[in-house]
Amino acid sequence: MSQRWTYEVVEIAPRMLGPAVSERLQEELNRLGEDGWELVSVMAVTPFDHLRAVLKKPA
Repeated sequence: MSQRWTYEVVEIAPRMLGPAVSERLQEELNRLGEDGWELVSVMAVTPFDHLRAVLKKPA
């Protein structure tokens, strides 16, 4: 039987106030990593630092 996966998609949008996108992404990835999620990819949604991260963990 092959491995089954559950996927999570997280979007990080730039804000005028508060931490930078990279800092918020790192915090979110650390939080999800503690729950067993593994990063698959990160892509730019717009040229203005709006990011989408795709993560997976065993189902």
